[in-house]
Amino acid sequence: MFEMGAETMGLPLAEKMEFEQGDDGQSPGYKAAGFTMTDEYGSLDTIEFLNVSKDDALAYPSVIHRTYPSTVNARMNSTIKPFVEKSLEINYTFLSIFEKKLALPPGALLGRHSIEDISGSEARCLRSPLNRDPQAKDKVALGAHTDFGSLSFLHNRLGGLQVFPPGVETWQYVRPLPGHAVCNIGDALTLFSGGILRSNLHRVVPPPSVQAAHERYSIVFFTRPGNDVLLRALADESELIKEALEKMVPEERKKFEPGATARKWFTRRNKNERTKNRTGPETWRASRGMEYKPEVI
Repeated sequence: MFEMGAETMGLPLAEKMEFEQGDDGQSPGYKAAGFTMTDEYGSLDTIEFLNVSKDDALAYPSVIHRTYPSTVNARMNSTIKPFVEKSLEINYTFLSIFEKKLALPPGALLGRHSIEDISGSEARCLRSPLNRDPQAKDKVALGAHTDFGSLSFLHNRLGGLQVFPPGVETWQYVRPLPGHAVCNIGDALTLFSGGILRSNLHRVVPPPSVQAAHERYSIVFFTRPGNDVLLRALADESELIKEALEKMVPEERKKFEPGATARKWFTRRNKNERTKNRTGPETWRASRGMEYKPEVI
């Protein structure tokens, strides 16, 4: 996957832009640096990435959402499809464990992430350029956000990923470990679990110290619910989740009934991050998820 990413990012920009994801909230395809914002002031991101839909990878050579660059097609069956299948296998294992821990009936989470359902699940390759300005070591490459879906499975070789967990006052680095991946919970699992599982704020900055001399590549797989799945707390299926909601004040409880399908939630967030869609600070705020904190940049 890292080799595929390097081959794809090495293509001429004009060729990559033929597969640009667009400004209507759709995710599959290529995103050039500067096409999304990193904060409500309109600061531009510095990362380019390519998203390959789970649906397109598993159906290849049939097209479900869109087509992809030649470098992607050349490795779809040998590299990308096996990566998607293995990532789903791992994340389905996590979901089955969460079902038990949340006192949900078997299939309550797995059924909402069926491999057959059209969804926003996708593989992503990201490339961060070299940071040639030592004074910009804290420049945000990808803004503070929570993930759209349920589980994110990240492989990276360099530092730069930071998290802002509850109870801290500064961003914390997540150190890459050989042979390990970073698994992150997203908004959908926060909603399903009634807030028991937290979708944590994270961002990307240039790699620290001597690592800054290298380009930063990372590979992610995002597992998201089926497009038509309604995002809501599963209090009617779990006493544990019901009790968690009952401890909340009514205003807080409302957050767990957003009245949105996974596709609507995903599209709203993706669309409002796009630079071309900006009308003011309200556009960025409309792109935020479950852990939005205006004071954290």
